[in-house]
Amino acid sequence: MSRFFQDLSIMIRANLWLVPVLGALVAALFYFVAPPPPMSATMSTGAAGGGYHAFALRLQEELAREHFELKLVESSGSVQNAERLLDKDSGINLALLQSGQERELDEQQRQSLHSLGAVYQEPLWLFVRRHLQADTLQDLTERRIAIGSPAGGLRLLLEPLLQSIGIDTDSLGGNWQPFTGKKAAEQLLAAELDGAFFMAPAESDLIQQLAAHPEVRLFPIARVNAYEHRLPFVQGIDVSRGLLSLPNDQPAHDMQTLGAQALLVVNNQFHPAIAPLILATAQKVMADGSLLEAPGDWPRADPQAFDMIAEADYFHRKGPPLLQRYLPFRIASLADRYIILVIPLLVVLFPLFKIAGPVYRWRIRARIYRWYKYLRDIDKKFNRNTLPEQLNEEIGRLQALQNELAKVEVPLSYTHELYELHLHVRFVIRRLQELKEGRSDTPEFTG
Repeated sequence: MSRFFQDLSIMIRANLWLVPVLGALVAALFYFVAPPPPMSATMSTGAAGGGYHAFALRLQEELAREHFELKLVESSGSVQNAERLLDKDSGINLALLQSGQERELDEQQRQSLHSLGAVYQEPLWLFVRRHLQADTLQDLTERRIAIGSPAGGLRLLLEPLLQSIGIDTDSLGGNWQPFTGKKAAEQLLAAELDGAFFMAPAESDLIQQLAAHPEVRLFPIARVNAYEHRLPFVQGIDVSRGLLSLPNDQPAHDMQTLGAQALLVVNNQFHPAIAPLILATAQKVMADGSLLEAPGDWPRADPQAFDMIAEADYFHRKGPPLLQRYLPFRIASLADRYIILVIPLLVVLFPLFKIAGPVYRWRIRARIYRWYKYLRDIDKKFNRNTLPEQLNEEIGRLQALQNELAKVEVPLSYTHELYELHLHVRFVIRRLQELKEGRSDTPEFTG
């Protein structure tokens, strides 16, 4: 066993030239590989208690399980979220925007934002006093209706919808009020309003409160298919009878409403490598579905509003990257990056290790063969006319060489070559001694 380790030590020393080569290749690997993605992001959400904020909280909770920190910053809604994404100094790199928001941006602004996809529907609800007599939206122009703040996401959907049927909100005077959310609901329940528009998930406390109240009812929006064709950023949503409130039978019959989509949008400060993690987490958040969404239906690809980043497009078509399906995100992300460069590294290393064997054999034999030239030169250099002093000096050198050769280590398989060298050294010493004594019957050494 000790001989094995001795031979192994010799082999390692003989191939030490590989160490700087491997070091240079590994250094190049770390130099050219992309740095690992950050394990944090900052998201602009929406107002506390709203649908955007509720979704962001669930997303934050799930991401924490992957040791990813999602920082949440409240906002007034989709409009402010877009403003923050476009502001390079805001620190925001991820936000929820309402589909249709892109219509408010110029071409340069749209190109600086990118979509990860749609994560859920944003239904439009119109609640009116129970005994209000009206059939269409045009019938409400003389009524007191809350239509949301001018800068809110509700108006983003509502204004083009009303304009498509000839209603200009600016010309309605004081009948239609810029109220939204809790304030609009309170005034509706107090009979200070005849109706109010809302955009919120069906499960939200506000919608559930209104659906359960006996003095208000859900107003059906007719001609949904026509709206869809004229406004590509909206879509029809089926609402079955009693979906919002079974005890109060709201709605009182199967109906449709309109809705937008909540889009996950990023800017150029967002690291694209974390897109699969964000989307996979969004899948977990929406895994059980909701009153309006079937389990597993969201998120979805939505390239209409903004260009999708390549990583998000891949996720929607094929799912998470292979390694991320089985490994924690941080490990899988690092492996993805290094595998790209490890493959060409192995291609380079293969021929290096292939020539390691021949180089090893050459270096071992070089330890032995380098002395043969010296012996051959001695054999040719000295003859009968050489002075005894010169012969004595060379004999001394050869005897010192014998002692040096005794310390030379070679693997067991090369020992016979070392012993042959010992024999040849002794042969030359004996020949020089015979020359010194004046004998000439010793044959010449020819190697």
